Amino acid sequence: MAQVEKRGGLLRKSSASKKPLKEKVVLMYDEIFMTEDPSKCSPRFWEELFLMKVNLEYLEGKLESLDGEELMKIKDNINCLFQHCIQALGEDHPIRVVNALQTLCALIRGVHQKNKSTSGFDIINMLMGFDKAELCMKNLMESLDSLLCAEGSESLKSLCLKLLLCLVTVTDNISQNTILEYVMINSIFEAILQILSHPPSRREHGYDAVVLLALLVNYRKYESVNPYIVKLSIVDDEATLNGMGLVIAQALSEYNRQYKDKEEEHQSGFFSALTNMVGSMFIADAHEKISVQTNEAILLALYEAVHLNRNFITVLAQSHPEMGLVTTPVSPAPTTPATPLGTTPPSSDVISSVELPLDADVQTSNLLITFLKYSSIVMQDTKDEHRLHSGKLCLIILTCIAEDQYANAFLHDDNMNFRVNLHRMPMRHRKKAADKNLPCRPLVCAVLDLMVEFIVTHMMKEFPMDLYIRCIQVVHKLLCYQKKCRVRLHYTWRELWSALINLLKFLMSNETVLLAKHNIFTLALMIVNLFNMFITYGDTFLPTPSSYDELYYEIIRMHQSFDNLYSMVLRLSTNAGQWKEAASKVTHALVNIRAIINHFNPKIESYAAVNHISQLSEEQVLEVVRANYDTLTLKLQDGLDQYERYSEQHKEAAFFKELVRSISTNVRRNLAFHTLSQEVLLKEFSTIS
Repeated sequence: MAQVEKRGGLLRKSSASKKPLKEKVVLMYDEIFMTEDPSKCSPRFWEELFLMKVNLEYLEGKLESLDGEELMKIKDNINCLFQHCIQALGEDHPIRVVNALQTLCALIRGVHQKNKSTSGFDIINMLMGFDKAELCMKNLMESLDSLLCAEGSESLKSLCLKLLLCLVTVTDNISQNTILEYVMINSIFEAILQILSHPPSRREHGYDAVVLLALLVNYRKYESVNPYIVKLSIVDDEATLNGMGLVIAQALSEYNRQYKDKEEEHQSGFFSALTNMVGSMFIADAHEKISVQTNEAILLALYEAVHLNRNFITVLAQSHPEMGLVTTPVSPAPTTPATPLGTTPPSSDVISSVELPLDADVQTSNLLITFLKYSSIVMQDTKDEHRLHSGKLCLIILTCIAEDQYANAFLHDDNMNFRVNLHRMPMRHRKKAADKNLPCRPLVCAVLDLMVEFIVTHMMKEFPMDLYIRCIQVVHKLLCYQKKCRVRLHYTWRELWSALINLLKFLMSNETVLLAKHNIFTLALMIVNLFNMFITYGDTFLPTPSSYDELYYEIIRMHQSFDNLYSMVLRLSTNAGQWKEAASKVTHALVNIRAIINHFNPKIESYAAVNHISQLSEEQVLEVVRANYDTLTLKLQDGLDQYERYSEQHKEAAFFKELVRSISTNVRRNLAFHTLSQEVLLKEFSTIS
């Protein structure tokens, strides 16, 4: 018997006969692409169509091959196919439902693809017809809602979510996708929450559900009232919020694990041996080679949850039993996105046999720790645009957390101590920190460590000014909370002061280059005012009186940097150039720092002269400082503990529009044909003839 090969919807005999034979489903598609109603000659046409295995590639390709005029000629048949797909969703026969869902995916994508080149028709009219669109979409959304909430097939639920993701992401700019108006009116919000609140469905579909919700929240969020924003902001069900947190934590943990694996693999490889041989010449290049693709979609979901829902803040500190040190899980582990991460949805073959273990020396973890570790990796390298956007989003999320009263309460809670192993960028002048020596501290210490690490590692020619400003703002907001609540945090503040002074030195030494692109005085003013916060209110939140003495010691020790800064801003504020006003603000802000330097330096010199000491030790300088506090006069500066609260709409709208566009493109790209394959579905429904 002749062997039969299948290719692109054609059946070809490998015998002498050359004429290809088309699959029956392809012949039926061809009938739809005629101008005649296919059911005229064959009354059971639509009934039979949905029993046939869908050929997605052929159907979508056929739609794309037609021009706008040709497509308009078969509009009635396309409308009819769309309506019969929706009808089939209500049937008891699972295979018909599967085929209808897949056909809808191909229809929506094919018609939208055509619209990119031809604007001669309206997509809603092309798919459904204006007169029937409202009813069609109402029925479609109700059917999808029922399938998602039902006890039935997990594969069907997965396909429903993929159809919805397909529907949402067919346009790069989701706010231009007019079909989503019907998704706003006929909400599936409750169905998404149900998936997240039930562990079995969350493990199977949590990732897709969270990404879908994040995208829907961003539909025309600045132009109209988006019901998904309103509903997400008032969710208070603990199981649902925890479920969402677990999905996000799982995806971020998977990223962290992949990065760690690649790092270890890299360090044990040939390149590492070569690097050791020739020193650390190539350490920066070595680092770049181990980058893992970032996951902006899941990060956007975390941002929306933190930004919109006050109740979600509690989830950040919840320990994760599913991600702790477990031996044998009772149920399957959560599905996690496959490599490369990006916005790739999870697939059923990625389910691991055990939950992700935490570091051996950490008994518990939570979403905030996982996020801080993720941020420490992403923020290492901001040269790449995706990583720059991810780093910015991480800092925006930290800004929202730093402004929240409840978040600050658990960040600073002495009874909630954790050992957080942040990733540190390899640098020539410092050794890699030993993970085992990390102390257990309140979580705010890890946030401050992350900010200090960023400050120290990004002083470069392509200066990320925007990220630096956000970084300093996070530190400032945390200090404002500590001052307000008189929290005496046992932290190595000297590392922060040293990092800030080094940053000022960098700004001054690169003044000409940086001023061509940035207003460096905004950042300089913020840094100086951080020191003013410590000088004015440090006695209320620094852990000990000696910490306050150390602050003065650090200012006096580095007085040359502050003197140089004063000279620079004085020069620019007395000229009539564009930086006059900005520079003069820094001049005024330096008044107390200069008062400290001018008050103590003569006293230190006098002490050295009287005692015939050429170079004083730190303890001797501190002795002079303590003895001369009483005669120091400082000016009271207003507004040091005030800040402008974060506002997305006014300042970040352009960033989020671009970010969502990028995520939409990635999600659409990852909804490839193989992810909609019928093989798994047919196995599940193998009992049906």
